[in-house]
Amino acid sequence: MPGLQEHYTTLFPIFLLLFLATILGNLLIVVLLSLDPRLHTPMYFFLCNLALLDMLLTITIMPKLLAVLWGNNRISFTGCFLQMYFFISISATEVFLVAAMAYDRYVAVVKPLHYNSVISTRVCLMMMSTVWVLGFLLPVVSVALASSVPFCRSYHVLHVVCDYPTIMSLACADVTAQVNLALLIVMIGAWGPFVFVLFTYCRIIIAVVKMKTVESRKKAFYMCSSHIVVVVLYYVSTAVVYIGLRVDSISPDGRVFIGGLNYFLTPLVNPIIYSLRNEKIKAAAQRYFGFKFVFPQGAKNTVRAAE
Repeated sequence: MPGLQEHYTTLFPIFLLLFLATILGNLLIVVLLSLDPRLHTPMYFFLCNLALLDMLLTITIMPKLLAVLWGNNRISFTGCFLQMYFFISISATEVFLVAAMAYDRYVAVVKPLHYNSVISTRVCLMMMSTVWVLGFLLPVVSVALASSVPFCRSYHVLHVVCDYPTIMSLACADVTAQVNLALLIVMIGAWGPFVFVLFTYCRIIIAVVKMKTVESRKKAFYMCSSHIVVVVLYYVSTAVVYIGLRVDSISPDGRVFIGGLNYFLTPLVNPIIYSLRNEKIKAAAQRYFGFKFVFPQGAKNTVRAAE
């Protein structure tokens, strides 16, 4: 990370704390949703998968970054492309999962009486299986082709992760075909779910506007609020990285900072968004772990209501 070498000693404990907080936060969500039968519903099933993906994304990036900050700034060729594959696969899986969660909220708001029949256990398992399979199959061809390209310009990866554009910029052969193929795959894999999310929320907004009472509108908005925050955070941060990496006036260490902010912020914030805005998760946290100090106000009432 150019310009930051002299700060490695200071940055190491900061990123270590960030790593532990992200893992523990998402692990807490997974454990609570697994233990509490009251949370065995489609919405929390999707949330559990989101927390699992956030943990996997953090594990893919953070340990090597911590090793770099500790002084081991080398990564093997195989290790770099394995990191690239899992980084792209997990990111793609999250994109598809966000779309699946949007469909879940759409059915809950627009077709509430048919929710249990439309979003059944079988449908949830099929949707989640499709999300994971598509996410991990999508980058196989592009990463395999990238690994076969000769690299001779430089062996310095100016990023916090072996990302596809960063690595391909080091190739000493014509990689136009590989880059165009990867771009096509990204356009299909990213824009397809994005358009679907926009469509579902347009339908949700129309349905909310047609509701007769203010209380019904507030309830519908609250049902979607956490997911809306995650969607906005995910797509805005991704757009900032996409733009930032292509602005020539931004310094290399500035690009590293922008990329790191996206890769580390979202997995850390997601469990906070859902836990602080969800009374059932708060109640489960107190019930199983006694987190009274985390949720002091109204915790007892929440637990009694849930029970």
